[in-house]
Amino acid sequence: MLPVVAIVGRPNVGKSSLFNRLAGRRHAIESPVSGTTRDQISKLVRLSKHNILLIDTGGLEIGNEGDIEKDVQAQANAAIAGADVVILVVDVRFDPTADDFHAAELLRKSGKPCLMVANKCDHLGRLEEKTFNFFELGFDQPIAVSAIQAIGLDELREGIEQQVSALGFPALNDKITPNKGIRLGFVGRPNVGKSSLINALFGKKKVIVSEIPGTTRDAVEVPFSYNNDDFILIDTAGVRRRGKIEKGIEKYSVMRSFQAIEDSDIVVLVLDGSDGIRAQDLHVVEFILEQYKGLIVAINKVDTFDDFDQSRRRFENILRHRMAFVPWAPVVFVSALEKRNLFTILDLAIQIEQERIKKIPDQELQAWLNETVAKHVPAGNRGNRQAELIGIKQRGNKPPTFVFQAKNAEYFHFSYKRFLENQFREKFGFIGTGIKMVFDRSYL
Repeated sequence: MLPVVAIVGRPNVGKSSLFNRLAGRRHAIESPVSGTTRDQISKLVRLSKHNILLIDTGGLEIGNEGDIEKDVQAQANAAIAGADVVILVVDVRFDPTADDFHAAELLRKSGKPCLMVANKCDHLGRLEEKTFNFFELGFDQPIAVSAIQAIGLDELREGIEQQVSALGFPALNDKITPNKGIRLGFVGRPNVGKSSLINALFGKKKVIVSEIPGTTRDAVEVPFSYNNDDFILIDTAGVRRRGKIEKGIEKYSVMRSFQAIEDSDIVVLVLDGSDGIRAQDLHVVEFILEQYKGLIVAINKVDTFDDFDQSRRRFENILRHRMAFVPWAPVVFVSALEKRNLFTILDLAIQIEQERIKKIPDQELQAWLNETVAKHVPAGNRGNRQAELIGIKQRGNKPPTFVFQAKNAEYFHFSYKRFLENQFREKFGFIGTGIKMVFDRSYL
C-alpha cells in the first residue's frame, strides 16, 4: 500500500499550488478565487525514498451552508480520514483564523500525523514574526514554504519522508509507475450526469454531484476494478460552447477536460436523454476523432423517458443523422439515477481496448488493398500524374495506425479516403475506436 498524504486547510491558502509543486506539474487548478478545488485530486509522487499518493482537497470552512460546499467539506473530511499523513497549510501573511483553528481541531481529533506548512513565505523573517501565533494551533514548528517560488520544498519533502518512515512504510527503490488499467474519460456538456455515472458505478460517492452546472472543475481520476480488469475513471468539467465559457476558472476547467481526452484511451461522451444533441456535443466528438481515441456514446437520464422504446428509437434516429461521421461508435442507454445498464459501458470499453491493440498481418492487409483498389480505382489526378495505392502496413496500435504506400498521395480526394476507411472497417472491424490512416510516398 502506498502512504496517503492529504493537503488540507482553509480556502485560498495555496493548497493546490503546493500540490502542483510536489507533483511536478499543474494537475490542480490554481486561482485566487476561494473554493476553486472541490473534488479530491490525487497524484502518485516520488520522493527520495518513498512513493506517496498525494491528495489535494477543497477548503475547510465553518458555517458554509451551500449544498456543494457541504459536499466539499465531506470530501475533505473523507480525505483526512483516509490519509496516513496530513499537511495543514496556513497563510503566513495573516494571523490564524477561525477556519484555521477549525481545521486544526479536526486534525487533532483524527489522531493523524500532521505537518504544518506556512505557505506564501517569500521572506523567512516573516515566519519568525508569526511563530507564536502559529503555535496556538497546537502543532510543532511550521515549515516555511513558498509554493509559488519553490522555497522550502526540500524541507517539506524530508518531513513527509520522516513521517512516512515512522509509520513503518518501507523505502522503495523502484521507479514510479502510473496506475495501470484502461483510462476511461467521461466528457460532455455541464450537468449531463458524468459525475453521477461514476458514483453509480462505485455504489458510493467518489466525486461531487450537484444540479448546478460547473460543479466539477478539475479532471478527477478514480482507480476502479471490474471483472478482473483495471480502469482509471476520469471525471471532467462540463464543456460548453466557446462563447459561453467564462474567463478564469471555467476556461482552465475546459482546457483540463480536453487534456483529459488526450490522456484517455477511451472516451465516454455523455448526453442528456432529455435534452437531445447539441452542436457542442459534435465539437467534442470532432476533438476525440482528431486524437484517434476510442468512443462510447452514453445516453443518460433515460429514466425521464415516458415511453422507453419509442424514445430510444427517436434518439437513435437523431444520432444516426447528427453523428453520421462516427457510425462505428457504440451507443448505450443508461440511467445513473436508477443504475440501469451502467456496466455495459465497462464491457464495451474492454472490447474496444482489445480492438485498439489488434494487429493485422501484412499479407491480409495487402490482399484487402488489392481487392479494394480493383473494386474502386482512385480518381485523383493532375495532368499525367495519377494517384495510386501500392502497399499497406500496420505501424502501431493505440491508436491503430496504418501507413499506405502511395504515389501522388496529395491528389487523393477526401471522399476516397473515407471510402477506404469504410471498406477497411467492414473487413477488419475496429468497432469503437478511431483508426489512423497515413498516406506516404515512400514504402515503409
